[in-house]
Amino acid sequence: MPEPSAEDAHLLREAEKIATAVGRMFAGLCEVVLHDLTRPEHAIRAIENNLSGRAIGDSVTELGIARIRDPEYPSVIQNYPNKFPDGRPAKSTSIGIKNSQGRYVAALCLNLDISIFATVTRNLTRLIATEPFAEDPAENLRNRTVDEIRDVIDEFAAEYHQTPRGLDAATKRTLVKSLQVRGFLERKKAVQIITEHLGISRATVYNYLKA
Repeated sequence: MPEPSAEDAHLLREAEKIATAVGRMFAGLCEVVLHDLTRPEHAIRAIENNLSGRAIGDSVTELGIARIRDPEYPSVIQNYPNKFPDGRPAKSTSIGIKNSQGRYVAALCLNLDISIFATVTRNLTRLIATEPFAEDPAENLRNRTVDEIRDVIDEFAAEYHQTPRGLDAATKRTLVKSLQVRGFLERKKAVQIITEHLGISRATVYNYLKA
């Protein structure tokens, strides 16, 4: 192979600086490989964070061959799925670099090891997973107000086609325990609002909570 022109050699040196800087920025996570497309049989000129087991002087990849054969081949192929030799999944981007004559001189390839992130994603999914609450409606973490307590009691009674005071004792017990589970009884004056709205005594409220 003839020696690259002065322009091509300059482009390769500049691309090598980029490969080194990007690789060191994402140390251990992203393999960065610079291919010299003027020397396809010994294309790898630089490699940072070697995750694929290749070496400087190894041959060009299929994308490199495609660019050498066709100057109109896309200059940027981004975020495509790939795989390292040991089976780890990768996310890859390949950037072709042309000289002033429109011929591909180099390719800068980034191979991100996404197996690490896949593990993190699975762990986060487990961490944020929720399960249905066994007793009643789901918890809401906002502060409960006395007006909300009245509204909940009214809505509950409406489902039974009754006024709050018209509910029978067993249904009132169910309602009171539901209010407890949902955190309404933590509010100041909550018991007072419940007794007034349901027409029962404080002692009855506490008995319902014990049952």
